[in-house]
Amino acid sequence: MNQPGHDDVRVDVTRCMADAVGVEHGITPDELKAIAPCVREAHAILRKERRDNVYGFYDLYKHDAVFRNVKKKAAQFLDKGIENVVVLGIGGSALGTTALLTALKPPYYNALERADRRGYPRLFVMDNIDPVTFHTMMRMCPPEKTLYNVISKSGDTAETVTQLLIVIDALKKGVGAARLKNHLVVTTNPANAPKASLLRPVAELYGLDVFEVPLNVGGRFSVFSPVGMFPAALLGMKLDAMRAGCEAMDKRCSTGNWKANPAYLRAAIHYLADTKKGKCMSVMMPYADALRDVADWYRQLWAESLGKRKSLDGKDVYAGQTPIKSLGATDQHSQVQLYREGPNNKIFTIIETSAFDVTLRIPNLPDVLKAVPQFAYLSGHSMNSLMAAELIGTMDALKISRRPVIHVTLPRINANTVAQLLYMLEVETAMAGRLYNVNTFDQPGVEEGKNIARALMAGKG
Repeated sequence: MNQPGHDDVRVDVTRCMADAVGVEHGITPDELKAIAPCVREAHAILRKERRDNVYGFYDLYKHDAVFRNVKKKAAQFLDKGIENVVVLGIGGSALGTTALLTALKPPYYNALERADRRGYPRLFVMDNIDPVTFHTMMRMCPPEKTLYNVISKSGDTAETVTQLLIVIDALKKGVGAARLKNHLVVTTNPANAPKASLLRPVAELYGLDVFEVPLNVGGRFSVFSPVGMFPAALLGMKLDAMRAGCEAMDKRCSTGNWKANPAYLRAAIHYLADTKKGKCMSVMMPYADALRDVADWYRQLWAESLGKRKSLDGKDVYAGQTPIKSLGATDQHSQVQLYREGPNNKIFTIIETSAFDVTLRIPNLPDVLKAVPQFAYLSGHSMNSLMAAELIGTMDALKISRRPVIHVTLPRINANTVAQLLYMLEVETAMAGRLYNVNTFDQPGVEEGKNIARALMAGKG
């Protein structure tokens, strides 16, 4: 259906179709034909909203001045010899950065010697308020050797403000208030926001550098803004390659024809699987450790964007699929039993890479093991080929059990292809929201819990 180029992310939905997993669980050609006008109509709305600058995530990669500033400021801080970068943020302020770190830096990056990190600092993403974790990070990252990037659009995120207050206190004691600007950077709403960010007074008080997130870009869609790009630049990631990946995927997603648009294809399949086939859960299962946190980022994107009580016309609809993160081959030994023989209420996204950066050969077996069938079949192969066989085995086993699978392939895992993948999933989510007829870009259900917590802390609970 979708014809990508050699270096493009590929999407294959044949294992979701009725002729693969049966009419009860798979999508029929007639169902796709029936939804095509809805996709085209939604596409027209989304394109108009993009032109009207209603939602800005589509065009973040085009902001030349922002990327120049991000690179410039990153270089300035790197020249100061910082050894650690600590992101203070939660949800959309953290998950994209974590996904990029895991995908684009070597495994166990923070444990590597500085030379093996090519001179770049370690990165710690503080996306929770567990006091033990935060205390341990503060002990591992002496303030005088650390750059903290506090990220909150509103500036009133209780978790992030709590982290910030602790960091400011430590910096005052470690380097002095006059030198805070060398160790603390703010990422928040623009200065002209209707509601001023509460981080602005902090930045003005200490003379801090401030990166701005456009008002029309929500946190979970902000990875290609300074939210994700500044930490990425500090770690020497290839920002230009990411921009090229976004541009390539943007071009492929410019058509309202779902057959040629990988994001719309995935959105239509997910929507039909949920509303027509009872697949109320969406499992993302990459077969590469580097992509495990992409699945975590996707969880927030899908859940917070589509999980809505009210439709756009005010009706109670209780929409949305529950996203689940999984990891191949690890979760073949913990989850696949349920996936195959438990309730048939899931659609799967299996992600693979055509080529790992390393090929690890399996040694020839010693004579004593050559006669053991359970070992003999491994001889002469590689860990890479075993991973590929495990992936195919899982997809085939799911097919036998009538479980629909979308197969996504990255030619390699690099800055360009990872950006393609993230951009595609963002556009997919925007289209899915339109198909569900919900507001993709708000999160009213999150606010009540925040308000209750504030009341308890204020002694009003």
